[in-house]
Amino acid sequence: MSFGPIFCQQCKEPLQLDASLIDLAPSAYDMIVATLPSQSHRQTSDSKKPGLSHPSSPSKFAWQRSRNTSASSPRTLVKQPQRGAALPNSPLPNESFVLLQDSVIRDMPAPIPSPARSKKGSLKRHNPEKSVESLAATQFEPDSDPSPLSHHLRSTGRLFNALSTRTDIDHPLCAECTQMLLSTLQRQLEETKRERDGYIAFEKEVRKEREREAQGLTKEEVEKKIEKLKMEERLAIEQLKEAEREREQLDQELKLLELDEKALEVEEADFWRAHNDHILTSEQQAAQLASLRAAYAADVATLEKLERTNVYNDAFCIGHDGVFGTINGLRLGRVPGVPVEWAEINAAWGQTLLLLYTIARKLDYTFEHYRLVPMGSFSRIEKTTGDKANYELYGSGDLHFGRLLHNRRFDIAMVAFLDCLKHLIDHVKSQDPSVDFPHQISRDRIGDVSVKLQFNQEDAWTRSLRHVLLALKICLKWTTNGANG
Repeated sequence: MSFGPIFCQQCKEPLQLDASLIDLAPSAYDMIVATLPSQSHRQTSDSKKPGLSHPSSPSKFAWQRSRNTSASSPRTLVKQPQRGAALPNSPLPNESFVLLQDSVIRDMPAPIPSPARSKKGSLKRHNPEKSVESLAATQFEPDSDPSPLSHHLRSTGRLFNALSTRTDIDHPLCAECTQMLLSTLQRQLEETKRERDGYIAFEKEVRKEREREAQGLTKEEVEKKIEKLKMEERLAIEQLKEAEREREQLDQELKLLELDEKALEVEEADFWRAHNDHILTSEQQAAQLASLRAAYAADVATLEKLERTNVYNDAFCIGHDGVFGTINGLRLGRVPGVPVEWAEINAAWGQTLLLLYTIARKLDYTFEHYRLVPMGSFSRIEKTTGDKANYELYGSGDLHFGRLLHNRRFDIAMVAFLDCLKHLIDHVKSQDPSVDFPHQISRDRIGDVSVKLQFNQEDAWTRSLRHVLLALKICLKWTTNGANG
């Protein structure tokens, strides 16, 4: 008769029977079985769990088969709930969850070589029912087989079967699973001890409380205590009523405060609206004021520029061109070799008369004997006293008999102009003696030359006209600067 290998009922590793079990005598076996709990306890628990009455039933090892199929290695396993094995923090005493760590089993005996291992080194899934059934069947076989091996295997199978049927743990177990089981049971024992100590302490407190209550009080003491409690109750009720009244009063005050708060919120909103409007108006006014100030500054700058500007210097620009004195670019005079047209000379005399007239009007000065009539190239001077004649201040180059008479009137007009200039210079000196005129005027002469054209050299006449323009320039400068100061 052949027997299959024996496996651990937890991790499914093959087991090698210990020599102490193989050499176990029948009397020793009977003594071990007698010390085990009665089978009624196992039967009572098994009756509630169908399929667990016999170790060889298919349902007994269902959780081992499901664990083996889900695990990748016999060493790294999460065991499913097993009947009869309880762990800490477990809701039921007959269920356990044991985590087998991935470690090397040092204390475990060497497994029996088996052809069930594949070439890759993985352990083939053997049917645990077959090995256990074979062990269980041996206890019912007759003693016809006198082989020592058969006897020992049968005794071992019966021992494991007895352990499995009379306890809550399936056997056999390997050394590592046994150690884990012992650790779990030790933790359960410690927790049970702590729970027992707690119950003992609680029981002591309850007994002390009962002893204090059992001492008893007299009727008068009880009545006093009841009266005291009633007084405390009435006082508490009064305090509660007072608190209720205060709460109602506070509720009313809270409502009034809420109304005041809403009114303040409306008032605040109006205030901020008015404030924002005021800020906008202020910003607009500030922008307008800044614009006015900028315009005012620009106007002041323009005014200062205009005040510094001498319009008379621009209107009457007096200079020179060689030996000629010029006014606004018009040459005044004639010299041999430079034929200046009479139209240019007449226009220059018209500008010169207009300058004298402008200076006199600005100084609010009136000539006594003459009235200036500036008319451009055909300007003249009117005598206001005596014979009251008109003198033309322009010449002509026509060759006819009347030229001599016209040149005579032209000379008289130039002498009259020189007389008006002399009176104006005297008026300026009377206002400001510091004004210096380089050429003196006496009758028809200015400096050392005459302003008459007849019986005079053109060079001398041109030089005298240049002196006239210089005197007018000095008067104009004093009029635009000194008179205003």
